[in-house]
Amino acid sequence: MITRSKLVEQLRDFQIRSQHKCPALTIFSPKPFLSSWADVAVAIFWAVLFSMLVISSYVTFHFQHFWLSFFILGLSILLPVRLRSYRQAVAKKRERRLLLPLSM
Repeated sequence: MITRSKLVEQLRDFQIRSQHKCPALTIFSPKPFLSSWADVAVAIFWAVLFSMLVISSYVTFHFQHFWLSFFILGLSILLPVRLRSYRQAVAKKRERRLLLPLSM
């Protein structure tokens, strides 16, 4: 049975998704959408870490430490991929929880 609290939660989720706060940072967010400033801060942290990994990879490549450079570059590629898979898992879990029953 659908309760009022579930409908309110669905409406709140829809409103949050429609805001699109900092759309460029959603790539580095572990959540499907940024709902609070804490989520924005986490996304900024991951973006800065990604930038530092790419820059350090370039510097190690410049100093001809090729294996270390490729290792750091692999980590920097793995970071957004892993965040994306985590974001999709959270979205699926939320979607499953909010499915409406067939009786409606």
